[in-house]
Amino acid sequence: MPRALLAFLSAVLVAAALSGCTGFFFQPMHPWVRTPEEIGLKYEDVRIHTGDGLTLSGWYLPAPDKAIGTILFLHGNAENISTHIGSVYWLPAQGFNVLAIDYRGYGNSEGKPSVPGAEEDIDSAMRYLLARPDIDPNRIIVLGQSLGGALGMYYVAHSEYRPHIRAVVIDSAFSGYRDIAREKLQSSWITWLFAWPLGLTVTAAYRPLDAAPEIYPIPILFIHGGRDVVVPAHHSQLLFDAAREPKALWIVPGAGHIQSLNHPDVRKRLIEWLREQLGN
Repeated sequence: MPRALLAFLSAVLVAAALSGCTGFFFQPMHPWVRTPEEIGLKYEDVRIHTGDGLTLSGWYLPAPDKAIGTILFLHGNAENISTHIGSVYWLPAQGFNVLAIDYRGYGNSEGKPSVPGAEEDIDSAMRYLLARPDIDPNRIIVLGQSLGGALGMYYVAHSEYRPHIRAVVIDSAFSGYRDIAREKLQSSWITWLFAWPLGLTVTAAYRPLDAAPEIYPIPILFIHGGRDVVVPAHHSQLLFDAAREPKALWIVPGAGHIQSLNHPDVRKRLIEWLREQLGN
């Protein structure tokens, strides 16, 4: 096949994948791989109703004693909460409740995934938390990884419930949907010529880089693996530079994509940072 034709066909395929962000940014899986019970965690299998009439699935992991705070966990773009629980299973033992949700179209959640839909899902999860009588509504932390970090930044910047959010932790997020799509297109000799026009098929809205300064005055922590080849660490540097104080950036040497919290020293440091933000 002539190289020019191969490049054209590849560009068409990429454009189809990028169209509307769905194929590029959302890769849901329905079956659960495991439940919290299977790894020895107490949990509630919760149902959350969205403002546009869908029912989402989530897991609520309570702290064993009086909680220091409650973490709303927003996972990355692939699979579902049953695989991403590996990032947060250790937090209840450290004194934090955790609510992990599956966006629409993931796991047992209804609907089809989209960026606006996921933002509605996060808002619905926040309203669910605020309605629970067993949590302190003024000690909520948003923790987002990769896509969840990008979604979470925009949500916190624009949410009417900002006064309830005491801290934001963003792990391995990208600076913008169009930004990362173009970067990925430019990484291949087949598609780099089409990076600019094909990037226009990806939304420039909901951009984390634009949201970063609007999160002020809520403290924000950026975490990124120094060896992340999925979303390179310069994205967190850009987000950090755009954010306003109070802010912090931790680049974890040797860690890959959303792998930083696998390191015991990073976990310990994170708990100390969260306690400081909550005044504990």
